[in-house]
Amino acid sequence: MRIDIATLFPDMCEAVLSESIIGRARAAGHIEVVCHNIRDYTLNKHNRVDDTPYGGGMGMVMQADPIFRCYEAVCAQLPEKPHVIYLSPQGRVLTQKMAVEYSQKEHLFLLCGHYEGVDERVLEEIVDEEVSIGDYVLTGGELPALVLVDTIGRMCEGVLPDESAFTEESHYNGLLEYPHYSRPAVWHDKEVPEVLLSGHHANIEVWRRQQSLLRTRNKRPDMLEKAELTQKDLAFLESIKEK
Repeated sequence: MRIDIATLFPDMCEAVLSESIIGRARAAGHIEVVCHNIRDYTLNKHNRVDDTPYGGGMGMVMQADPIFRCYEAVCAQLPEKPHVIYLSPQGRVLTQKMAVEYSQKEHLFLLCGHYEGVDERVLEEIVDEEVSIGDYVLTGGELPALVLVDTIGRMCEGVLPDESAFTEESHYNGLLEYPHYSRPAVWHDKEVPEVLLSGHHANIEVWRRQQSLLRTRNKRPDMLEKAELTQKDLAFLESIKEK
């Protein structure tokens, strides 16, 4: 898939996206991420992208025209219109389910706002939806865009060694992930659960599922109300209700 990021700080985005798993995935061609400097699409000699808001008020507003020119330039490189997301604290809060849906799209165009926001007219013209990473306000849309690329990119084919690397994690199936352990078998007098040393894979899978249920009940009981639970899951939860 290809993700285009329209930003005032492409170097900031590249610094993150060139590292770790996403950086290696980009280098290997498993995912294409292109950062565009909105200032390159201005028509004034100072590359100014903002102006004072009509009606008065604090701060500056990003102008519509440079953003639209950037969007048009990206569209000219693609066979079809990308799905456009504006990173905004007014958007719906990002979930794993949303990330899965985005990972199945061919092209995404992420718009990073700044200052007091973006001229509403360009949002109405090009944006398909607004997305937030939480109910708080940041100085710009770059960090949310990077979060979005990371959570989407890791699910693209070839980025991780196997699909189970993300399908068994927290939130993917509506539950929190089971606990993990590594060597040594005893650390600070704390032992690794015996079942994980048994080599009995069926028992390990049962233990892991039960631990996911237990963790979700203790840490995020709200998630259990929406999770798809089997009769065995429900029986286990009933058996530990009083514990």
